[in-house]
Amino acid sequence: MLKSKTFVKKTRSGGVMKIVREHYLRDDIWCGSEYCTDCKQESTVLQRDACIESNLCSFPHYVIPDTNVVLHQIDVLEDPVIRNVIILQTVLQEVRHRSAPVYKRVKDMIHEKEKHFYTFTNEHHRDTFIEREPGESANDRNDRAIRVATKWYMKHLKASDCDEDGLRVVLLTNDLGNKQKAEESGLLVHKCEEYIKSLIANPELVDRLALSEDDKNEVTSSKVLFPEHLPLSRIQAGIKSGSFLQGTFRASRDNYLEATVFVQGEGEDTTEVLIQGLQNLNRAVNQDVVAIQLLPRSQWVAPSSVVLQDEGKAKDDEAAEQEAEEEEELKATAADATRKPTGKVVGIIKRNWRPFCGMLNLSHIKESTRHLFTPADRRIPRIRIETRQSSALVGQRIMVAIDGWPKHSRYPNGHFVRSLGGAGEKDTEQEVLLLEHDVPHQAFSQAVLSFLPKMPWAITPEDMKKREDLRSLTVCSVDPPGCTDIDDALHCRELDNGNLEVGVHIADVSHFIRPGNAMDKEAANRGTTVYLCGKRIDMVPELLSSNLCSLRSNVDRMAFSCIWEMNHNAEILKTRFTKSVINSKASLTYAEAQMRIDDTSKTDDITKSLRGLNKLAKILKRHRIEKGALTLSSLEVRFHIDSETHDPIDLQTKELMETNSMVEEFMLLANISVAQKIYDEFPDCAMLRKHPAPPPSNYDVLQKAAKSKNVEIHTDSAKALADSLDVAAVGGFSYFNTLLRILATRCMMQAVYFCSGMDSDFHHYGLASPIYTHFTSPIRRYADIIVHRLLAVAISADTTYPDLMDKHKQSALSNNLNYRHKMAQYAQRASVAFHTQLFFKSRGILNEEGYILFVRKNAIIVLIPKFGLEGTVFFDKKEKGTTNLVFDEQGPTLKVENHTFAIFDKVKVTISLDDSNIQHQKIRMALIEPVIAGVSVPVPDVQPQAKKPKLDR
Repeated sequence: MLKSKTFVKKTRSGGVMKIVREHYLRDDIWCGSEYCTDCKQESTVLQRDACIESNLCSFPHYVIPDTNVVLHQIDVLEDPVIRNVIILQTVLQEVRHRSAPVYKRVKDMIHEKEKHFYTFTNEHHRDTFIEREPGESANDRNDRAIRVATKWYMKHLKASDCDEDGLRVVLLTNDLGNKQKAEESGLLVHKCEEYIKSLIANPELVDRLALSEDDKNEVTSSKVLFPEHLPLSRIQAGIKSGSFLQGTFRASRDNYLEATVFVQGEGEDTTEVLIQGLQNLNRAVNQDVVAIQLLPRSQWVAPSSVVLQDEGKAKDDEAAEQEAEEEEELKATAADATRKPTGKVVGIIKRNWRPFCGMLNLSHIKESTRHLFTPADRRIPRIRIETRQSSALVGQRIMVAIDGWPKHSRYPNGHFVRSLGGAGEKDTEQEVLLLEHDVPHQAFSQAVLSFLPKMPWAITPEDMKKREDLRSLTVCSVDPPGCTDIDDALHCRELDNGNLEVGVHIADVSHFIRPGNAMDKEAANRGTTVYLCGKRIDMVPELLSSNLCSLRSNVDRMAFSCIWEMNHNAEILKTRFTKSVINSKASLTYAEAQMRIDDTSKTDDITKSLRGLNKLAKILKRHRIEKGALTLSSLEVRFHIDSETHDPIDLQTKELMETNSMVEEFMLLANISVAQKIYDEFPDCAMLRKHPAPPPSNYDVLQKAAKSKNVEIHTDSAKALADSLDVAAVGGFSYFNTLLRILATRCMMQAVYFCSGMDSDFHHYGLASPIYTHFTSPIRRYADIIVHRLLAVAISADTTYPDLMDKHKQSALSNNLNYRHKMAQYAQRASVAFHTQLFFKSRGILNEEGYILFVRKNAIIVLIPKFGLEGTVFFDKKEKGTTNLVFDEQGPTLKVENHTFAIFDKVKVTISLDDSNIQHQKIRMALIEPVIAGVSVPVPDVQPQAKKPKLDR
């Protein structure tokens, strides 16, 4: 049966266009129930014995939730107890339209066989489709469609000889109007909350209920603490007129009373507006999209140089004296040059809430069910929740979702989602770390695994016809120890004409991952492999990452090769790209490759190849540096992990060898060559990578630091910066240059992926290259897979597909990849921080020398080179007799009593783990030298010996 839907649409030119859409209705859409005898269905989802013990519904029943129940009570619906649920097409479409994350969670539940969730396409069923009536709102029409479908199910199941006490259908809605109309139609209907509370033997489910509108509006205090948020219509009008600005709210990690709103201007311009004080923050939460109003110029302030963390006891709404003092601290007078545009939040455009990990703070009131939850992420405010299982949750890491934030409450309200395990346990902390950084880490689904090649696998004669056979070449790989996902291999040989042939061979992952299938979509979503200490979260299944794609030695592997002919001065004479088959002759570590190069008695083909590569790499590096490429510095640490306990037993900074640089030079060269090729072929849709030049203000801290040692740093260009870093030196202070380069790294912008058709600035500042991309790591970066596909089409080695040539889709993909890479980086840092804490846990107090990297108003931030560790030495105001602190912003210097601290000063500190707050354990540093009376601590007498690492087997 065919119905026509007619509606009018306004065209860009202002005209009106009539659109007729055909809507097919069918009578062969099954109900999905095992109980049914009428439908001729091949398989069923809903169980005959749909029993869930309930005081309200003591009979077998199916549940039909309306749209708002699905949107707001998704945490309840996900519980294993809730089964045999009918998700109507009307509800699914509305959820998809209103919340992509909830829609994905619903789809996942529908695919979970044990849940018995069934999608009923009521909008295409002849008996359940309804037309929208004149004057009826879309929302009312959808509510009516849900009631009609519920009534159909009720009658349909009754027709299957279902007696009064047999199988029934329960509609769940929190909409009073919808509930009343359902009751008038003779439907069995309940509010979600009363139904969940009726479930026997599942009291913890009640904790997962999101607060209803009635609960949210319950006045928690008679005092209004925050200004009212403006309605969306006022906000939109204000943005249009320019009186309000729209931007993303980023809370400060160091100061809970401060945030920055990033307002996107025209083109690449971004304005940063500072927000200070609770009233001005006005209930915005990190990553919300907010509307702000700029304050008059006279009220503009500088970012606070106080390190202020909301670590005290939870404050009552009324007892805010300490807060008032802290807000006063922020308002220190600042030089006009350092003042920033300052504003206040007037409304919320889009909440970006997610479930947050953290721990429960038990209420001091006995028998209370209302408690405060402290999130692990310091940028998120505490959340007030109701739970009846608080005693069981003490010491546990739990997840909590925010439901709302009334203007009368110091904290947002929320509900318990689930427990993650004991705080401090390695597995629990790793799970928290992955969840907090939004790293997809679930096991690969059957749908994804179904696209893996069948084992045993081998390269077929058919494959060989399409590829160049390079198995005779002396190819080898050079990687960190223990690397199993080997992306790249190299070769170098002399040609008959006296020139050199150099090849970079990259794993041909795109041969195995075809566009648009489940494995491709999963890899695109994950974006990157995430390397944690002692654990790797793969972007692609292990069969590919550690086996079939990994360029292991002495096995045939498919590769994508970039081959140059060069002269002995590393000048490229010819470049070609080819799909190939290689057989690597050795998988070496950086140290093993270095030993071969240095051992003059070795003259085998692999060593000769490495020496040729190393010689050319040095020339390439020199050329790059001459062009202005930056050599920056950051301290990376490596843990030696106990093979049995998996605890870190030693910690040292990574040592870089010549061979690290050798591999890096050829990877950079391959990336540049491929970038030029794909851009020449596809100027509108090449996926490239750029590194924007930092704005001049980013260099302030570097300039001040250098000036304090009478060293001049020029930052007009990357070349000027590189040259001045090369000559920066202070007599008798050999580590000065490294410190300066570490600071320079902090001034840099993030490198990002972009689509060439959507941008005009391609320059890579750090590499001083006019064009760049990522080609060399397709096992662990999805961007490289896209680049491989573009290159394959460019050399006619593969066919194209629409999304590859769509610049808007490529741009959206680039945005996701940039986000995933940034979060992976943060997750890796958090993993290092956690393992550093484990390392110091069993070591008592250590004394180490370090250097001051930053000076703050009440603290110095110290770098310990030995451990690649940064920590803060606080100078607190004492209760009796305040420590005398004088902060000079221009230096910057901090005078503590009679001693003045400046950047790069050498200090001696104690390092210990402060685990008094199990959730926010941190490395504590206290000053030993210089000795300042009443401030420095005495040198501890006993210092436990660090355990010796076991030898790597």
